[in-house]
Amino acid sequence: MTEPRYTPLRERHEALGASFTDFGGWQMPVRYTSDLAEHRAVREAAGVFDISHMAEFLVDGPAAAAYLDYCLAGRLSAMAVGKAKYSLLLAEDGGIIDDVIVYRMGDQRFLIISNAGNRDAVREALEARIRPAEFAATADTVGEDGSFAFVAGGHAVTVEDVSDEFALIAVQGPASERILTEVAGIDELSVPWAEQKYYSWASATFAGKPLLLARTGYTGEDGFELLVSAADAAELWDAVLAAGESHGLVPAGLAARDTLRLEAGMPLYGHELSREIRPVQAGLGRVVVADKERFVGKDAVEPPAGARVLVGLTAEGRRAGRAGYLVVLEDGTVVGEVTSGALSPTLGHPIAMAYIDPIHAEDAADLFLDVRGTKIPATRTALPFYRRKK
Repeated sequence: MTEPRYTPLRERHEALGASFTDFGGWQMPVRYTSDLAEHRAVREAAGVFDISHMAEFLVDGPAAAAYLDYCLAGRLSAMAVGKAKYSLLLAEDGGIIDDVIVYRMGDQRFLIISNAGNRDAVREALEARIRPAEFAATADTVGEDGSFAFVAGGHAVTVEDVSDEFALIAVQGPASERILTEVAGIDELSVPWAEQKYYSWASATFAGKPLLLARTGYTGEDGFELLVSAADAAELWDAVLAAGESHGLVPAGLAARDTLRLEAGMPLYGHELSREIRPVQAGLGRVVVADKERFVGKDAVEPPAGARVLVGLTAEGRRAGRAGYLVVLEDGTVVGEVTSGALSPTLGHPIAMAYIDPIHAEDAADLFLDVRGTKIPATRTALPFYRRKK
């Protein structure tokens, strides 16, 4: 039996009374007080999340951009230094291995952040993609430390799994920028707070140590993700909590994170995304740059005829469809399945994402959620369910 993993902030979570749950092999805080209170704090003020279970990979070298254009569905070579891009790592058959965020750290240097549960799959895919015929690799490209090199036109690219070296803390909510400007110890910003744009990053220091500030997140709110060395994570966590106390910031767990991302219509791997799903089915066709000369999965990226597509559904009352619940017609015919669902804390009614037969994503047929044998009328709704005011 595999031993559960904990982040460098385990003691902080225990001191705050967190309840833990298994997530991708990690014991992660699911809540500290109540799911509803933590969710509302993020929408109205701010919440701080430990997301140190996420995986990080550094890609470096003169051919790094070309390598990532081949590995991923997007065109990473077009991204400017200082920017970030959401992308997809596809299998040869077009299925989704993982969704990732890529940060361009320099002309030849990129950071990839992937889902915790897919760390091994992402590492294996990146390693396999250093060896296609058009990018022939030398026999000695795998280092003793586990790094490896991709050789294109005589230029090496190294890929290093640095997940265990770093911790990742997310500060999300309308007060997040104001709070972070008051965190003692954050200095030497490469970009002033007010000039940091969405899906961009800035370098800084915390207590004199390197800190990456990324204006990204998974809640639908403004916010930042702070990448710091694992050894400095607890000190940074304490400093963020201290700065945020007067602004209504609270520690928030995975339960709140899940309802927040659902309201924002953001997919979760293992629910809306999987090896069996093609990007277009999940509404992510825009992420795929189909006119690239080559990338893994290009020849199979289109879904088969009749493949189900992702839709948003809303309902009245208090009974919500949950993952695995069926979507049916009035006569009971099954036409889909819920992937994520909850009673929305912000909107006050049930919401769900579901894969349904494509004909019923467009026609006017009445849909119902089968909630433990009771048919609850459901209305197709454009995603996201919630959009913050800017």
